[in-house]
Amino acid sequence: MNKVVLPPMLLVDLIENKRYGVEYQPIIDMKSQEIYGFECLARFFDATNKSVRPDLVYSSLHDCPLSLFQVEYRQKQLQLANAPDNEIIFVNLDQDSYFSSGIEGANNPFLELFNGYDKGDVVVELIENSEINDAVMSLAMIDILSKNYIKTAIDDVCDPQSMVSTSVIQLVDFIKLDKDVVRNRHDKKFLCLVNALINYAHATDKKVVLEGIESQDDLLFAQMLGVDFIQGFLYREQFINFKQ
Repeated sequence: MNKVVLPPMLLVDLIENKRYGVEYQPIIDMKSQEIYGFECLARFFDATNKSVRPDLVYSSLHDCPLSLFQVEYRQKQLQLANAPDNEIIFVNLDQDSYFSSGIEGANNPFLELFNGYDKGDVVVELIENSEINDAVMSLAMIDILSKNYIKTAIDDVCDPQSMVSTSVIQLVDFIKLDKDVVRNRHDKKFLCLVNALINYAHATDKKVVLEGIESQDDLLFAQMLGVDFIQGFLYREQFINFKQ
């Protein structure tokens, strides 16, 4: 499969002019139906203010580690600076971004950023790994974060285009189920796997977040599964938008 990337000049313009934004999507507690926290979603824009897909931005940046670090770090600064006060926030962090600074100890820029955040608690979401090297980096990053009392989550579990590391799943505090779970709710064999993951999580004191909740039917499905938290466009009216 060919890698889809952005035109080089668009990427350069985006970086040089810091065309960044962030949206805070609420994560809802299934028991109380109240907001548990917010996920910080990266947003990008071109010179005409048209939205640029974040996955294409980061995919394009992976060939240049320093640019990847620069963009990811500025996004995290923006996300933390404008996050709602006194709330738990979930921030995505690419493993390659974390290690691209070349600093793995206490002086890692991302670690300093998280440790210096004083408006609430931070949960770092690791991108679901697709290669063995990703899993190795994920394990190393989880170890560093846990030693600094920062909780972690594994994102996009059950995404058909991602692989899963059982070692990573064992170490994180939250398992985030991809929206593909909602889309395939009628696949009984697939749901056997999903239910097994949820049962494992609860048996090991982990929490499960189901993404992709867009309707009342989706909400009923989440209740049937017995997940702890939900997230999705059903709660889009509670987005808080901010643009650089």
